[in-house]
Amino acid sequence: MSPRGRSAVRRLVHPVAWWAWAVALAAAAMRTTNPLILGAIVAVTAYVVVARRGTAAWGRAYGSFLRLAAVLVVFRVLFIAVFGVRVPGEVLVTLPSVQLPSWAAGITIGGPVTVELLLGALYDGMRLGTLVVCVGAANALASPYRLLRSLPAALYEAGVVVTVALAFAPQAVVSLGQVRETRRLRGRPDRGLRSVRGLALPVLEGGLERSVALAASMDARGFGRQGALPPAARRLTALATAVGLLAFCVGLYGLLDAGAPRALGLPVLGAGAVLVAGVLFARGRATRRTRYRPDPWLAPEWSTVAGGVAALLAVIVVARLDPGVLAPSVVPLEVPQLPPLVAVGLLAALTPAWLTPAPPDDAAAAVVGSDAAPASEALAA
Repeated sequence: MSPRGRSAVRRLVHPVAWWAWAVALAAAAMRTTNPLILGAIVAVTAYVVVARRGTAAWGRAYGSFLRLAAVLVVFRVLFIAVFGVRVPGEVLVTLPSVQLPSWAAGITIGGPVTVELLLGALYDGMRLGTLVVCVGAANALASPYRLLRSLPAALYEAGVVVTVALAFAPQAVVSLGQVRETRRLRGRPDRGLRSVRGLALPVLEGGLERSVALAASMDARGFGRQGALPPAARRLTALATAVGLLAFCVGLYGLLDAGAPRALGLPVLGAGAVLVAGVLFARGRATRRTRYRPDPWLAPEWSTVAGGVAALLAVIVVARLDPGVLAPSVVPLEVPQLPPLVAVGLLAALTPAWLTPAPPDDAAAAVVGSDAAPASEALAA
């Protein structure tokens, strides 16, 4: 059966579920430089995006993020080849070198380029590129408008800013397609280096105009309002939120970093999560808010989050049992391996391609409230 096969109920999956799935895969990618694991994560995101992206404009953003990731990997390799610290090994080519003064110790320009140096740069570049691809997958699967509607009331003001920022990338993709079509009709180059000068400014301007229009539309509907919370309570909740988020980030770093103390991981992460949840609950009770066509959170959403978390937990367990397999050595050079436990976790992350309902087509969009509808309808609250 095709991954885009028709399911019993066609609807859009909750955007928070897609972002949680993508963030879990990105967190798994942060813990490894193994190219097999990173490539498998990219393959998982690509398959799920092809299977479950809708017909809205942001559904086409994944390809742009893939190209951006490829550019970052190539740039990383070239930068390290020219400016990186020389690594002993099999020399491929020797670049012209420049003698630097003593105060620039540790920095090199040119010199012998070895296989080990290039592989180390490639592994690091693939990790960064995989993070970009995971973000692109979330952008292609989850609507920024529906994500804003799903935010807790305490994050209402900040959610407007984040939504406008997240909407810029897919809106720029839409502008890119329109500008390319216009240049093609006029007989001008629309691809390659010759088209960059004619594409960059119109695409940037179009993306910014669409984002500003989105901000104006949300402002007209009351998004970002301050509410009736007293100033003292507002400052207290803002401070508690900042402390909770800081503790959450520190705990997440301690959990992801295999060399960090264990007391810096789950305890601090749990304390930060409890503090942030308490603040969100208190602020939510003080803010009255209605929702039109609320997004359901059912079994497909739970299975999506569970798939991403399973992949992350598999990488964390392997990091405790055999950390060397997650960071294959380049000096001496060793062949990367795909741990079976990580493979099972990534297969679990692939299940949203089948366990989630297929997105509605254009004909059903008006009935189920798809994001193929105009933004003014999607933002109605």
